[in-house]
Amino acid sequence: MNTTKRIAIQGYPGAFHEIATRCYYPKEVIEVVPADTFDELVEVVETGTHADGGLMAIENTIAGSLLNNYQLLNNSDLQITGEVFLRIRQNLMALPGQKIEDLKEVHSHPIAIIQCRPFFNKYPHIKLVSMEDTALSAKRIREGLLKGIGAIASSLAADRYKMDLLAKGIETNKKNFTRFLVISKEAPVIVPAEINKISICFSVPHEAGSLHKALKVLADHRANMTKVQSVPLIGEAWRYIFFIDFILEKQDDLSVIMVQLEKHTAALKILGQYKEGTLYDS
Repeated sequence: MNTTKRIAIQGYPGAFHEIATRCYYPKEVIEVVPADTFDELVEVVETGTHADGGLMAIENTIAGSLLNNYQLLNNSDLQITGEVFLRIRQNLMALPGQKIEDLKEVHSHPIAIIQCRPFFNKYPHIKLVSMEDTALSAKRIREGLLKGIGAIASSLAADRYKMDLLAKGIETNKKNFTRFLVISKEAPVIVPAEINKISICFSVPHEAGSLHKALKVLADHRANMTKVQSVPLIGEAWRYIFFIDFILEKQDDLSVIMVQLEKHTAALKILGQYKEGTLYDS
C-alpha cells in the first residue's frame, strides 16, 4: 500500500511547482499542499504538521535568482535534499469553445506575462493582467465560468481545469529553465555513492582577498562550482552571505574542505548534500 507524501509548493495545483514535484517523485502518491508565498511554504515545511517536505524554485535562466529564497533557506533549519531542473513551457488557455480573437483579457503571474509578452503584440486588443499564480488564474476562470478571459499556465493546469489550449509554447525564449530545490525538515540519511552535490553558505571578513581564500579551498579540492550567489547580510552594510553549490568527485574531501573553510569564513553552514538534479520538460 502506497503512503501519500504531502509536498508543499508555492502556488496551486497545476502550477509548474507541481509538475517539478511529480517529476522528482515519479513513483510516489503525492498530495500537493498549496502555499501563497515562499515564506508560507518554508513555515509549513518547518512545522511539519501539514507537509512532509517541500519544493521551492530558487533560480530561473531568464528571471535570475530568487534572492529572498536564499535568505529563507539560511534563516531556517531546513535541509536541501534534492533538486529538479524543469523546462518551462507557457501556454495560452481559455474555456472550451473560444478563440484567441474572443479574448479581452489574459491573466497570469507577472513573470509568465513578461516571458510571453511579445506573443501578444499580434493581439493588441488583449489586456494582460497580473495575478498571484499561473495555475490559480486558470482555476478562477473555470470556477467563475469566465468567458472572454484567458490564462497563461502549464499544460497540467489546462488538463486539471478543463481548459482548451489556444496556443502552446508561447514563451519568447525557448531556453527557459527553472531550478527547484527539494527541502525537508529532517536531514536525510547520506549515502555517499548517491551524493555528488553540496550546497553551503558563509560570510567572509571585509578585507582584501578574503573571498579568494575561501574559493581557493574549493579549487584545491577540485570542487566544480555550479553556482555562486551573493545576498546582502541584513543589518551589516556592504557585507554579504555567499551561497555556493559545487559538485565534488570525492565525498571524503568534504570534511577536510569544511575544516579549511572555517579558517577563512564566518557562519559557515551546509545547506544540503544531494544528487545532482535531472532536467525534465513541462
